[in-house]
Amino acid sequence: MIAELVSSALGLALYLNTLSADFCYDDSRAIKTNQDLLPETPWTHIFYNDFWGTLLTHSGSHKSYRPLCTLSFRLNHAIGGLNPWSYHLVNVLLHAAVTGLFTSFSKILLGDGYWTFMAGLMFASHPIHTEAVAGIVGRADVGASLFFLLSLLCYMKHCSTRGASARTWGWFLGTGLCAGCSMLWKEQGVTVLAVSAVYDVFVFHRLKMKQILPTIYKRKNLSLFLSISLLTFWGTSLLGARLYWMGNKPPSFSNSDNPAADSDSLLARTLTFFYLPTKNLWLLLCPDTLSFDWSMDAIPLLKTICDWRNLHTVAFYTGLLLLAYYGLKSPSVERECNGKFVTNGKQNANGHSCHSEVEYRNSEIKPSFPSKVENGIKNNVSQRTRLPSTENIVVLSLSLLIIPFVPATNLFFYVGFVIAERVLYIPSMGFCLLITVGARALYVKVQKRFLKSLIFYATATLIVFYGLKTAIRNGDWQNEEMLYRSGIKVNPAKAWGNLGNVLKSQSKISEAESAYRNALYYRSNMADMLYNLGLLLQENSRFAEALHYYKLAIGSRPTLASAYLNTGIILMNQGKTEEARRTFLKCSEIPDENLKDPHAHKSSVTSCLYNLGKLYHEQGHYEDALSVYKEAIQKMPRQFAPQSLYNMMGEAYMRLSKLPEAEHWYMESLRSKTDHIPAHLTYGKLLALTGRKSEAEKFFLKAIELDPTKGNCYMHYGQFLLEEARLIEAAEMAKKAAELDSTEFDVVFNAAHMLRQASLNEAAEKYYDLAAKLRPNMRQI
Repeated sequence: MIAELVSSALGLALYLNTLSADFCYDDSRAIKTNQDLLPETPWTHIFYNDFWGTLLTHSGSHKSYRPLCTLSFRLNHAIGGLNPWSYHLVNVLLHAAVTGLFTSFSKILLGDGYWTFMAGLMFASHPIHTEAVAGIVGRADVGASLFFLLSLLCYMKHCSTRGASARTWGWFLGTGLCAGCSMLWKEQGVTVLAVSAVYDVFVFHRLKMKQILPTIYKRKNLSLFLSISLLTFWGTSLLGARLYWMGNKPPSFSNSDNPAADSDSLLARTLTFFYLPTKNLWLLLCPDTLSFDWSMDAIPLLKTICDWRNLHTVAFYTGLLLLAYYGLKSPSVERECNGKFVTNGKQNANGHSCHSEVEYRNSEIKPSFPSKVENGIKNNVSQRTRLPSTENIVVLSLSLLIIPFVPATNLFFYVGFVIAERVLYIPSMGFCLLITVGARALYVKVQKRFLKSLIFYATATLIVFYGLKTAIRNGDWQNEEMLYRSGIKVNPAKAWGNLGNVLKSQSKISEAESAYRNALYYRSNMADMLYNLGLLLQENSRFAEALHYYKLAIGSRPTLASAYLNTGIILMNQGKTEEARRTFLKCSEIPDENLKDPHAHKSSVTSCLYNLGKLYHEQGHYEDALSVYKEAIQKMPRQFAPQSLYNMMGEAYMRLSKLPEAEHWYMESLRSKTDHIPAHLTYGKLLALTGRKSEAEKFFLKAIELDPTKGNCYMHYGQFLLEEARLIEAAEMAKKAAELDSTEFDVVFNAAHMLRQASLNEAAEKYYDLAAKLRPNMRQI
């Protein structure tokens, strides 16, 4: 228990500096803009949508079905809203719990000695975990690991009690349930069933490859055969159910997410896919260079046999085969020293050399862990509990390293990433075990005390370096600016582009523009970066340049609705109404099929229709405007704020003298947003028109109360007062409006007109002069 507590404490301590971190990178889409976390969204939606809030059966869905993780986010949101502290706290506590469970698992394999400590501390401190723990969306991997280990430990209990207790099938049930929960945290969790089968065959029963088929053929161990069959059945059932639930279709990804998958060259795809596991192993062994994103050109494709990186691939698979051969070679031997087993470099543990004898014959298959019967409960024969041999642990370590990683290899289907550090959270268990058992084997083999100390302290030093790297890397996850700056070396295009968004949000306009241009230097066809640069230029009144980049963005991605939307807005403001109309119409016809974020697309399409309706409204085509507004309401996604759309519906009905319909939509606008100022003003005008003067005045005054700095509110109230022949009050409102919005021609001109009607000619002349300066081509009235 001490080893478990110490390892968990280290895992907790190393990540305490993440508690002050902000939401970063994927956290925004999975948490901040995910409608499934909101209390008004039925919680059952979690079980029909993917991790990002898109309907699983939608063609653009990521197909990442992780409802238990999303449910944990929703609980976080219900308790602490969007305060990132509570989200990070849960991640850190989960990592500490997983570390404790892994250490307990290691103790079963390595015994109660300092090598178990080493394995636990190495897992607690490994830097590859920073993305999974410091990045909140990595909770999916940490949660899956928790139930992965629980499932594996339940199966180990099942093996040790099989044939001796009725409770053995209770443990098996726990195995199945925890495996299902692990899969519902993240897809790769289901691989625990395959790892359990490897444990049963190669560790618990210590079978070698050539013994498996004879065992099945001669039915020497029916209980083993039954357990493996049930594991296979349950794993197949879980995978089948998941495939059915996601619409029986694999996800689709953009070519930048996984360039190798999009390559036309079979050779390039093959060489790259074989190389990527090598790169992942290197990150586990030497996590010196880490990045929030490895997509695009972060790892260039291997296009020829002459690429020197193929040597790494050959070395990796050669080493893997040698390790597999070592673990699966002919019968292992049981070694004793003076009648006592040796493990962890000392007696009373797992066997290492003095005298050796054949542990198992091919004709004799027994479990390596004695059951209660073998321990003398049903007979009075006392046996010593033996730990797995080094070869057994190597086989299990390899299975933990390889099997959970298989879904990320592009072997069965293409995945939406090149390398994802958080995917290595579960495989790192196998890596930590492999390094520890290798160090232990060397420790036992060497004879000189100096060499033993060297091996031990080298392993301890590795853990210290891992811990230091973890603490430093956590600093990069404090906020998005630090995270993206840290990734420039690995993925400059993605890092510069995302950094530009951060700098823009900080109002560092010139730096943001420079960051966008740097991103486009490395990858010139990034539609999102072209659009973001266009948006920045538009917001700074550089409309011609903005239009240029919007057109480039549309050329790179013809389905980018937001680029059409802003292009139409600029054209409309420039008086190019026909071009604007065509742009809005084209945007409204873009389907949302195979789009990564259909919700954002639908919002842009709705905004396009809203602006098209406004265009028709300004041209006096009110019936056309209404038709477009109605289409916008039909296509409007849940997260779209509809108050302006509803208000414009009311305006169109007002112009058509359909006052009851107009009142209905004004009320809908106010219901959707009670402090929507335009709806207060337009509804006030309707109330005045229908003779409800006192109610109308309340709405005008409420609009002023909501925003006392908005001149338009005073102008509408002044017009109401003018109609009521309250000329002095109307004049005061006119002056206030003109003072607040002195650069707005309509406000200033109307103020002058109202002052003239109030017979305040001198003041009126002053504002007529100001209006004339704002629009010199307008004739003064």
